[in-house]
Amino acid sequence: MAGVLEGFGVIGAIVAVGYLLGRFDLLGPGARLVLNRFVFFVAAPCLLFVVIATAHTAVLFSPILPVAAISAIGVAGIYVLIARLAWRRTLGPLTIGALCSGYVNGNNIGLPVAVYLLGSAAYTAPIILLQLMVLAPTALVLLDAATHEGRRTVLGTVLNSLRNPLIIASLLGIVVAATGFAVPPVVLEPLRLLGGASVPLMLTVFGMSLFGVRPLAAGSGRADVLLSSALKAIGMPLVAWTVGTLLFHLPPQQLHASVVLAGLPTAQNVLNFATRYDTGVPVARDAGLITTIAAVPVLLVVSLLLVP
Repeated sequence: MAGVLEGFGVIGAIVAVGYLLGRFDLLGPGARLVLNRFVFFVAAPCLLFVVIATAHTAVLFSPILPVAAISAIGVAGIYVLIARLAWRRTLGPLTIGALCSGYVNGNNIGLPVAVYLLGSAAYTAPIILLQLMVLAPTALVLLDAATHEGRRTVLGTVLNSLRNPLIIASLLGIVVAATGFAVPPVVLEPLRLLGGASVPLMLTVFGMSLFGVRPLAAGSGRADVLLSSALKAIGMPLVAWTVGTLLFHLPPQQLHASVVLAGLPTAQNVLNFATRYDTGVPVARDAGLITTIAAVPVLLVVSLLLVP
């Protein structure tokens, strides 16, 4: 348990540094964008490739993946039923609310949490692949239909997602791990060094993003925010625990990892989707912030109860 608390302490300290950088604007107005792009296009793909390429395939193709899929679809379905039947939400807001409920931040927050709480970033690889290859394309097709743009097909969106550097790095890592190919040290070590910058920079940028945000303003869809946030922060971990225990009978370590991953906050990608299609933006923004704050006590309780 000391390791769990230490992990939270490390994460919190780096996030606090990022907040102070944002509060005093020490890096300039464009710092967040530059750091985020470096992480997305360089550091995080290097980290994912190294971690996956050197991981056991049993971790990559474990029952954690179907547990994550069932949990995400389950809570998203609950949101859709309530929001549609009780509040008569249309397709666009329904899609964004569903994503807020079940689309986890497996990159910016998931990778550091996996490193410090679960002991390996490899646990996040199946989640990232599931979301970028299945959930995101489906959501984008629905948002296209909702805004009557109609330009995107499921196949086209899937093919477009193959250009994502995280997907490319993950797939290459899976190929290396599955074939047993030994990556030469002269190639692997530079990638390892670049990947080492990923986690601290992710946490720093996240801390910078917290400054100046005021959630639940009037007219921001408070009911949708609260429902999707509750489903994401509490409902999804409960579903993951139930499915992992009763349906898949996961061993303690995998059960702990499954529930921790389910407790991750709403992904920043959801806000990107909402902004792109100009629908549900306040809901995506506020749910992302609230679930991020709630993730700290939720993951702490999960670890206290389930850590092997």
